[in-house]
Amino acid sequence: MRLLLVLLVAGSAFGFSNAEDLPSLEGAKVYRLIPDSDEKLSAVLAHNGKEGYDFLRRGHNLGDEIRVLVTADFTEGFESELTEYEIDYVIVTENAQAVIDEEKTTRQNAAASITRLNGRISFEAYPRYDAIVEYLEGLATNYSGIASLVNIGTSYEGRSIYGLKISSGGTGKPAILIDSALHAREWITPPTALYIINQLVENSDNADLYANVDWYIFPVLNPDGYEFTHTSYRLWRKTRSINDGSSCVGVDPNRNFGYYWMLNGASDLPCSEVFAGPEPFSEVETQALRDFVLANNETLKLYLAVHSYGNYFLYPWGYTSELPDNEEELRTLAEAADDALSTLRGTRYTIGTSTNVLYEAAGGSDDWVKGVGGVELSYTLELPGGGIWGFDPPVSEILPVGQETFLAIRVFGEYIESKFGSSK
Repeated sequence: MRLLLVLLVAGSAFGFSNAEDLPSLEGAKVYRLIPDSDEKLSAVLAHNGKEGYDFLRRGHNLGDEIRVLVTADFTEGFESELTEYEIDYVIVTENAQAVIDEEKTTRQNAAASITRLNGRISFEAYPRYDAIVEYLEGLATNYSGIASLVNIGTSYEGRSIYGLKISSGGTGKPAILIDSALHAREWITPPTALYIINQLVENSDNADLYANVDWYIFPVLNPDGYEFTHTSYRLWRKTRSINDGSSCVGVDPNRNFGYYWMLNGASDLPCSEVFAGPEPFSEVETQALRDFVLANNETLKLYLAVHSYGNYFLYPWGYTSELPDNEEELRTLAEAADDALSTLRGTRYTIGTSTNVLYEAAGGSDDWVKGVGGVELSYTLELPGGGIWGFDPPVSEILPVGQETFLAIRVFGEYIESKFGSSK
């Protein structure tokens, strides 16, 4: 039954119109390639959103790595086209289903090593939604003087969207908002958000960071999709809402925000991985973030959407190549954060606007939070990748990614305190 679910859901990821008639992932291949001409790049990206193709990583600039999963029925034709265009490629895996089966066993073994006691958590496995909620609830109970549970809404399937507020008390203080797992398959993002929470709440050495700044951190903004990646289909990206008139499920929540919605980098086809939805804010998950931002926009001073993968500090705009008015401040702060992050093990990030260093994508949360929500300092952080898909770094990477990211978070926190800390 589990295998049947995986195969049925795979149709949504690969653009098939009839989700009941799907080839299995047996024989599906993952390709890694870097086109070295505009013609070659265009030829590869022409498959984006088509039946049988799932672009796990892409860019629109020469030199950007592209990683794409192609189902067995289409691999021969794809390889012929790559040969025709003289595009060098590496087959990362010959059989996606075998990798999925192996990873499932590995995840189950690793999950058994997680222990939670008195509000603590180990970073030795990728946690499930229930474990994350339990951890947040434990912190709110055991550190009630500084931590409180925040529920900003309910997902399509009825899961609460929980976060933690970390504050020394008082009102009117500047605030920082962090969210992760808006894209369900980006597993490294929830434990990174949890590590930030862990360091703020459980490590008294960081008490200075919330003395004059409030923090709101939401580890799983798309809980339905995140759970689905654990139970049924590892590469699920979207929400789990039903699309009228289509057998394909879900909306790309990071194309669903109502700021230049559907202008570019998105699709109106429900089976596409970047389906923007039937209208802006069609998803209850994006509505929840919207309503929270609007209710707190007088105090929110910095927004950080945590995604993966690719080592990027991105800031608006995603809908245009034009630069925001405060681009210099956005870049300077990101550079300082990157410098701090690099001190742990030399990791470096590319810094710039989403359109200019990655690709155009309208309807993203960072654009909306800045353009409508009024939070001038708005970023998307793309964490390092790993594994076959790029979205599954080995569990040994969970802690170091969290540690180096927190060094950057400290820079953000100190900057917000220095700029806004006296405002009441």
